[in-house]
Amino acid sequence: MYSLSDIQNLQQQSKVFLESTSVTPADIDLLRSVLRFHEYRYYVMDEPLLADGEYDHLYKKLQILETENPQLITKDSPTQRVGSSLGASFNTVQHLVPMLSLENSYQSEDLLDWDRKARELTGLDCITYCVEPKFDGAGISLFYENDVLIRGITRGDGVAGEDISENIKQVRSIPLSAPFSKYGISQIEIRGEIFLPKKAFEQYNQSLILQGLPPLANPRNAASGSLRQKDPKQVAKRNLDAFLYHISYYVAKDQRIPETMQSHSASLEMLWECGFRSPVKEMRVLTGIDEVIRHISEFEEMRSSLPYEIDGMVVKVNDYRLQEEMGMTTHHPRWAIAYKFKAQQATTKIKNVEFQVGRTGAITPVAKLEPVPVGGVTVASISIHNEEYIREKDLKINDTVLIERAGDVIPQIVKSLSALRIGEEKEIVFPKDCPICKTTLYKEEEEAVWRCVNIDCPAQVVERIIHFGSRDAMDIRGLGDALVRKFFEENLLTDIPGIYKLDYQKISALDGFGKKSIENLQASIEQSKTQPLHRLIFGLGIRFVGEATAKTLAKSIQHIFELIEKTEEELLQLEDVGIKVAGMITAFFKNTSNLDMLHQLQKAGIKMEQDKIAAPTSGSPFDGHSFLFTGTMEKLKRSEAEEMVEKLGGKIMSGVSSKLNYLVVGENAGSKLEKAKKLHTIEILNEDEFLNMIKNF
Repeated sequence: MYSLSDIQNLQQQSKVFLESTSVTPADIDLLRSVLRFHEYRYYVMDEPLLADGEYDHLYKKLQILETENPQLITKDSPTQRVGSSLGASFNTVQHLVPMLSLENSYQSEDLLDWDRKARELTGLDCITYCVEPKFDGAGISLFYENDVLIRGITRGDGVAGEDISENIKQVRSIPLSAPFSKYGISQIEIRGEIFLPKKAFEQYNQSLILQGLPPLANPRNAASGSLRQKDPKQVAKRNLDAFLYHISYYVAKDQRIPETMQSHSASLEMLWECGFRSPVKEMRVLTGIDEVIRHISEFEEMRSSLPYEIDGMVVKVNDYRLQEEMGMTTHHPRWAIAYKFKAQQATTKIKNVEFQVGRTGAITPVAKLEPVPVGGVTVASISIHNEEYIREKDLKINDTVLIERAGDVIPQIVKSLSALRIGEEKEIVFPKDCPICKTTLYKEEEEAVWRCVNIDCPAQVVERIIHFGSRDAMDIRGLGDALVRKFFEENLLTDIPGIYKLDYQKISALDGFGKKSIENLQASIEQSKTQPLHRLIFGLGIRFVGEATAKTLAKSIQHIFELIEKTEEELLQLEDVGIKVAGMITAFFKNTSNLDMLHQLQKAGIKMEQDKIAAPTSGSPFDGHSFLFTGTMEKLKRSEAEEMVEKLGGKIMSGVSSKLNYLVVGENAGSKLEKAKKLHTIEILNEDEFLNMIKNF
């Protein structure tokens, strides 16, 4: 969805917004783009590039800006929606008890405040807590009946998850049967975390490198991806492990509460005795929040020596009776809180700087570092964004720099350690010409980015082809970054229309291309010809035209060539189209090379017209009813759900108001859910209830 250049630019803009003391209405479109990007990285890619607190900070800035300027609120604003989640081929199964999120804290003051609330709720002067590591893996739920493992489910949206029972059975630390009957329990649901130990992660990444594949960013991604493998034999090869740390549901044979189910620490001891890897060795039962804070501080110092990744600690009220008394919100239990560790840091040297060219011609400098381990991964390169960033950070080649992985994911340079300079440092000279095609670079006054303006620059051509075939554009499965670059190097693919003219006979002569792989690629390319118009528009890579704007444009026309005649004034009448966007669109469709490309795509059989959707007639099932979707949907993409409503005559609202009839909530619904509850006139549905409503029509 995003090219390397896009990622680097949006990450830089994130930094700018985080550091700015104020945001103006003129910044609102860019701020939304930044937030949408981070939602995609978090919910879809499962590879966040910001710490949770940093994202919350940006989100709050947008909320404030929209509150002060309600006329600027749009339907696709991140305040009106959140990132979508990927679908999967596994069956969906309901959890016996919802898997809620945990409230997060980042400093000791947060824990002190949480403890105060806990004491107020229970009426106690001092509470006994159980403290354990917050494992950085993939959440699971296991169900045992009569001592036998019946199924394993992913966390999913917290209400239901994917049935991955066969894959779960490949994790050797999870027993296929356990003696719960010895404790008087006939049924039990257990929560835990699948993870890849650091050593196994290193071995797995090494195997990927040997295959010529890119290594994974961190063990959490590797664990999450492993659980969705279709072949359990492949899962077995990953050497996954599991910690089981919570009992969410049980049925006692004689209706009496077993002694092991009277406290959290006792339940962990029972799981250990039943053969599970529960954190009995890692947990501590402590009295009072001061002891908890002291233990967390000590544990954080030994974090790097652990054989697995953790990103914090979890504090739970130990007494189950008190937990029940305290209850929970719709989002999290009141009796537990997660303490997130600070980003990890390290020092290293900048050995060199390379300048990369993105799809839009943006030049991004990338610092090549002396490889250094930070938070479980080895960092060897790091984006330094643009010329202004280099000057602002006072970066030089051979500098010793302090780097950190914000949110334990994306590495960044905190500062250069200028006191360590010994005279061997060199200025980083930003090029005047494109490093690929040697065209003179250009920078607009209001931008920090230098660009190559040669649209035929090989680097831009490759990135445009990659973008055109990406998942949210024409979705050509199998035509990924590496393959596009290989075809380009072999002169088999030199432009976007060339995708539909590939010489498969020549491809078959390349190493690694068998009959089946070529047939799959052909089928995927052929399938892309039927993609809806908005995907084609997005795939063209027009600057500033994202998915939402592409949909807006597609709805305003019947055929893509109608955009040739659209004036800037006409485009400005469309929702979400501003002056910059309108200018880019008109410039694109005035360019003869672009028009020639479109004619070639039309000749290749690409669908250029809008799908004809019959307008809902009066009396349609949802006629006169309004809907709003919030939170992360598990089974549907937001766009799919909204289309369903519109086809049935319903209206999609941009925010919560007295005019809203239905609020459909997914995971992490947030402020819109709370506002809807206060109005009392809005019917609140979860995703399954919404789907059942649809099925009835």
